[in-house]
Amino acid sequence: MEKVGYYNGKLGPLEEMTVPMLDRAVYFGDGCYDATTFANNRPFAIGDHLDRFYNSCRLLEIPFEMDRETLTAELQKCIDANDADHGMLYWQCSRGTWPRGHQFPPAEVKPNLMIFTVPCELAPMELEADLISMEDTRFLHCNIKTLNLIPSVIAYQRCCEQNCFETVFHRGDRVTECAHSNILMLKDGVLCTPPRDNLILPGITLKHLLELAEANGIPTREAPFTMDELRAADEVIVSSSGGLCTRAVSLDGQPVGKKDPKNLKILQDAYTEKYLKDTKQI
Repeated sequence: MEKVGYYNGKLGPLEEMTVPMLDRAVYFGDGCYDATTFANNRPFAIGDHLDRFYNSCRLLEIPFEMDRETLTAELQKCIDANDADHGMLYWQCSRGTWPRGHQFPPAEVKPNLMIFTVPCELAPMELEADLISMEDTRFLHCNIKTLNLIPSVIAYQRCCEQNCFETVFHRGDRVTECAHSNILMLKDGVLCTPPRDNLILPGITLKHLLELAEANGIPTREAPFTMDELRAADEVIVSSSGGLCTRAVSLDGQPVGKKDPKNLKILQDAYTEKYLKDTKQI
């Protein structure tokens, strides 16, 4: 199959899968998710993604009882059933199926697990991205990878309408993250990221970039920075599971970055090697 779907143990072509109308994901977005890519039938950094997924379940008080070993096996089934050499692996857990009501359903109602795999290629490292910016009006639990993504959907639509790559969120002048990515910058040889607090998602790719920087002699700093500081950065980097270390070259129509190609290439080369090793391609 090219696109594989899974719902509570049932696996089949994604286009033929269905979800009950009373699944709380349908009317409340009451759930959380995670996603990574796979290559050579191997998911990338699956341990890190499972850590974040189970933490999201905990923070949302969703009693997801499937253990890591069993969940990993179910995820692998969906990868194995997909014919793609490289793809995206997505999974989400809702609070369960129950008539609509704001209170949690009874304890006997079990969470629902949905998985899908689709063909997907990583954004090439040589890509140069154009960005726009928008005020961040999302709620104060951005550290939880919930299904409530309407502000991000609208923000990403705005950048697509301008033929751009991503939208940078800011609260006042403080940079937070992007519509579906994290944002970093290189300044004076230091890799800088906003704090991994409740205003941003603790990106797995972000975590890896900080680790790779330190391992390759590039200092790191986690501290708030402003839109003006981002505009003055030596390099602006967008990171996500689908684009590991993408260089941005414009922000709101003005050129940015392109002043520290040496350190940018160190990070990109190190991440490429990490990805290939983890997916057993080298």
